[in-house]
Amino acid sequence: MGQENLISAIEKFAEVRVLCVGDVMLDFFVYGDIERISPEAPIPVVRVQHEECMLGGAGNVVRNLASLGVAVSLVSLTGEDDPGQRVRALLASLPRCRAVTVSDPGRRTSVKTRYLAQSQQVLRVDSESTDPAGAAHLAQLLAAFEGLVGDCDVVILSDYGKGVLTGDSAQRFIQTARAAGKPVLVDPKGRDFQRYAHATIVKPNRKELAEATAMPVADDSSVERAARHLIAETSLDAVLVTLGPAGMLLVPTDKPARAYRAAAREVFDVSGAGDTVAAALAAGIGSGLNIEDAAEIANLAAGLVVSKIGTAVVTEEQLIRELESHHPSAADSKVMVFEEAVQRARRWRRQGLRVGFTNGCFDLLHAGHIALLRKAREHCDRLIVGINSDSSVTRLKGPGRPVQDEQTRALILASLSPVALVVVFGEDTPERLIRELHPDLLVKGADYQPDQVVGANLVAGWGGELLLVDLVPGHSTTRTMQRLAR
Repeated sequence: MGQENLISAIEKFAEVRVLCVGDVMLDFFVYGDIERISPEAPIPVVRVQHEECMLGGAGNVVRNLASLGVAVSLVSLTGEDDPGQRVRALLASLPRCRAVTVSDPGRRTSVKTRYLAQSQQVLRVDSESTDPAGAAHLAQLLAAFEGLVGDCDVVILSDYGKGVLTGDSAQRFIQTARAAGKPVLVDPKGRDFQRYAHATIVKPNRKELAEATAMPVADDSSVERAARHLIAETSLDAVLVTLGPAGMLLVPTDKPARAYRAAAREVFDVSGAGDTVAAALAAGIGSGLNIEDAAEIANLAAGLVVSKIGTAVVTEEQLIRELESHHPSAADSKVMVFEEAVQRARRWRRQGLRVGFTNGCFDLLHAGHIALLRKAREHCDRLIVGINSDSSVTRLKGPGRPVQDEQTRALILASLSPVALVVVFGEDTPERLIRELHPDLLVKGADYQPDQVVGANLVAGWGGELLLVDLVPGHSTTRTMQRLAR
């Protein structure tokens, strides 16, 4: 799928509803420095600088979904202890999150404490109960799940082996979801993947796939063979294998395997990256994407989150910017028709970006044009350039103009780094274009007066900022900036 369609799907994340069931836990991160070895034992001494506490396990999946703007519900199990109370408080703080946490006084809420120094983990300490949920508590979990599944688009089973999805309970959740017509994504644990039979997609890492199938997984070909064996044994629609720095491999039931390579990163911390993949994959499927395209978004999300230390999350804005940055220098991708340009400008404004606009024929590009574009870009985050169509240039300049056709002029402008987008307009003035783009900044040469830029009526009703740039050859650039009333 094209970049624009993927971006459109990401923009629909706010309409997606995901139901997650699994093992919630707390992640503690203790950051410090190592300056010496302990005299008591051959171990490093960590001097603590600061600490952080956040949701882990299924809670981190929910946290990632909330960060992506998705409406999410969680069904999980905690102890009646201080960590359990902190879990519930953290869940309550997430936007658009509805959590049903069943309390079991006989178990400890899972807590993972990681000690980090010099950007590396040096120790992890776990405190938890891993016994299967008791019959009464499982019945409460299933009842809550049944009450929520009808209102969701996608179900995630986040299995960390802490008791919620142990034994045949995973199959009971899967059957309930499939009976309701909901796709089920499983982030698995352990060797017995028969527990996940008839799920839509299972997402193991390389090691988990090897253990579940007892097959080699050294390269893409062997990973695909193991995945297809797993599909045949458990009646899945697809398997998505995460491969760490190598990216991911998607193996659908009835299509060729597809590899997604990870972008090179200076930092590669995989803490919680699987949760990010699960969340982004579910959000993509919920927004209407097929599994192949949803996996592409999930791979982008994973690439962003592994470049951060600790259990991090990504936002829909970060995903969109990552997609847009893949081909930042491709001039033809910057040239858009009227409707596409308006949609892109609206998206940039929703992201809080300052949108600038300038226009002209740009028939014979010269140094003054370049200076104008550079100065305009200094005052906005994204600069849109409108150019007159060939017929409009002829009407304005006379016979023999333009010297270069509109496609050539657009591509030349789009190849310039200050320019984010180029759009051709057929009218003699860009009035209609400016009304629809609604830029924050309008840029023209200083020889113009405000009411000459696009017409007195438009200027009076526009309410943006006008930048008049004075570019005199051989002299320094000066500027006049004016706020125009609405």
